[in-house]
Amino acid sequence: MLIEERIRESIAVKERILHDTGIVEMIGQISELLLETLKSKGKILFCGNGGSASDSQHMAAEFIGRFQCERHPLPAVSLNENTAILTAVANDYGYDAVFARCVEGLMRAEDVLVGFSTSGDSENVYRAFLKAGEIGGSTVAFLGKSGGKIWKCADYSIVVPSNCTARIQESHIMIGHIVCEIVERSLHNEEISHCLIRGS
Repeated sequence: MLIEERIRESIAVKERILHDTGIVEMIGQISELLLETLKSKGKILFCGNGGSASDSQHMAAEFIGRFQCERHPLPAVSLNENTAILTAVANDYGYDAVFARCVEGLMRAEDVLVGFSTSGDSENVYRAFLKAGEIGGSTVAFLGKSGGKIWKCADYSIVVPSNCTARIQESHIMIGHIVCEIVERSLHNEEISHCLIRGS
């Protein structure tokens, strides 16, 4: 049946990720980067198109709200959120410029840009990465298929081993949740330690 087949496909992609030590290590490195960024008072910017735009907003919500434990909100923003900005920039400069323009206005050298692109070739995400590089900020790419041109310019990248957009997106959000949990647990434990020190 189709249902079982799709579930097996999703599991198979995740199994490939699980057994790819390079991807597993990269997840750890990205988690450490975001953790250090937040500790240094930097912020995280997210962007993507279509389903990846939803992933962008989803991840920003996990950081601003909470994931699995109570803690202070963490500075994160999805560049997809403001339709007035997106439509104004698209109208005046073209859709390829929408994220780069936001990055130019919002990003600082201490920040991180996280871009989602299942193909790795989304032009507006690519241009945003180039602009982030000019500013001196760090870039993290969640990709699929061959990794595309974004893979070549990202500081850190995860290329999900699949050519199916749906399976790639399912893996992106799984990895995003893992990263969020690692960051949250680390910061939560630090907050608890600070409370114990102040209370002693």
